[in-house]
Amino acid sequence: MITRRKFIQQAGVLTSATLLSTAFLKKSNSYKLGLQLYTIRDAMAADLKGTLQRVASFGYQDLEIYGFSGSKYYGLDPKVFKQILDDNNLTTSSGHYDLFKFMMPGNSDDDMMRYIDQCIEGAHILKQAYITWPWLDPDSRTLEKFKLVADKLNRIGERVGKANLRVAYHNHDFEFIDYDGKIGYDIILNETDPDLVKIQMDLFWFSHSSKLTPHDYFMKFPGRFVMWHLKDMSKVDRNLHEVMGEGTIDFKAILRDADLAGVKYMFVEQGNNYHPDAMQNVAQSAQYVKSQLLK
Repeated sequence: MITRRKFIQQAGVLTSATLLSTAFLKKSNSYKLGLQLYTIRDAMAADLKGTLQRVASFGYQDLEIYGFSGSKYYGLDPKVFKQILDDNNLTTSSGHYDLFKFMMPGNSDDDMMRYIDQCIEGAHILKQAYITWPWLDPDSRTLEKFKLVADKLNRIGERVGKANLRVAYHNHDFEFIDYDGKIGYDIILNETDPDLVKIQMDLFWFSHSSKLTPHDYFMKFPGRFVMWHLKDMSKVDRNLHEVMGEGTIDFKAILRDADLAGVKYMFVEQGNNYHPDAMQNVAQSAQYVKSQLLK
């Protein structure tokens, strides 16, 4: 027989669980369906306006851009590109900017800061929240270079912070190469100021190369992982990307840590293995994410 005290305790646990579940669902419903435009780079090059119209028709609401060059986006003045987004009820919360080139010889810190100011100007016009460092060239993937990346991220973070923006770092596989027990990913996380530098976790590359789980990092660095790339892994070849929901990554389990991670934006991405083509694949991924992850 259940005593009155035990009944009250059990009821309290159930009520707390229900409240937590409801709070999580309310937060999940607040996420916009995002897409990293690199996924559909060929379509963007062929017909930018028509492609963005189709993207919106699939249900995407928020975009992560790439291809900022000469103060232009896809060859367009930022105000012109912003108007195209507005015409399709699309926003862009983040951009992949070519910050990595300032790790290469011939690019000074003054050059970097001038470029950062251009990025800030463009990001303000587009109303973005994050300027994201997306990649490292092969010569910049040593432990000493990762320390230099962390230093540059701190300085960039301070600069963009004064402009009410934030900088984030996006991972691939090379951040998890083991150098006698040390990896670049940990250097970036440990040696950057959490108030200035955030992390964009690519869940494909993390699952592909890390010895730990996303949860392990969310526990150790709560609130740092403000953006996720939703990119599935092929069941046939783990080096290939896959349509969301048709691969091996358990996104539902990872999503349970959304609050712990601090995620604010999620972008679908698929960089290869299109079948039959990228546009159809992003349409399929949109349906899965909307119905299974953000429902």
